[in-house]
Amino acid sequence: MLIAPIALLLTGCSAAELPRLGLPEAVSDNGHRILSLWQGSWVAALIVGAFVWGLIIWSVIFHRRRGEKIPAQMKYNVPIEILYTVVPFLIVAVLFFFTARDESELIKISPKGTPVHVIHVNGIRWSWQFTYEDLPANTVVTGTPENAPTLYLPQGERVRFDLTTTDVNHSFWIPAFMMKMDLIAGRMNQFEVTPEKLGTYAGKCAELCGRDHSLMLFKVKVVPAAEYKQMVNTLKESAA
Repeated sequence: MLIAPIALLLTGCSAAELPRLGLPEAVSDNGHRILSLWQGSWVAALIVGAFVWGLIIWSVIFHRRRGEKIPAQMKYNVPIEILYTVVPFLIVAVLFFFTARDESELIKISPKGTPVHVIHVNGIRWSWQFTYEDLPANTVVTGTPENAPTLYLPQGERVRFDLTTTDVNHSFWIPAFMMKMDLIAGRMNQFEVTPEKLGTYAGKCAELCGRDHSLMLFKVKVVPAAEYKQMVNTLKESAA
């Protein structure tokens, strides 16, 4: 099929980027699951599209009008009408099953006793507050629209985000992690992730929350676990 070469030409994607179909490289365990679901949805869409286009082309070629004779007309075709009803239902049911399966895994919280770094994320107009449970309670990183805060995470270790907001609704989004979740006033949402690749990644609010929504940015810096532990110990000593 010519779809892949055409898509590669139009988007300017490299051969390595093409299988991701527009998504960034997965740098977390959640990212791999989301990428797999995304690719499966595209495969399903391409199969359905190829089937529909095949039927259209077949009809154009083999059932075009020839001469002045009008082809036989059919008012009802019960088997085809049943097919048109059952097939879309099956497509939706399959997509729903895989989406529900992956979503339940993405929002699963580790049982008590499991080693997890807990970070409280509070959305404020128009920036972020990060409170690390690994640090003393008074250690809060607060950003501003002019000075985006940096969130430090350990590579290869589980992290849980407790998401709250003290004003309007926001949405915590790290595109490279392929994961976002809303911060809703009056409740706490949670999700966990294991960063896999060292680096600095952009974060932002994905909910239109007011005047300076576009400035509600932050940075995520994934560092080696030993460096993260050293940073925590240093901050604990300075707070003592």
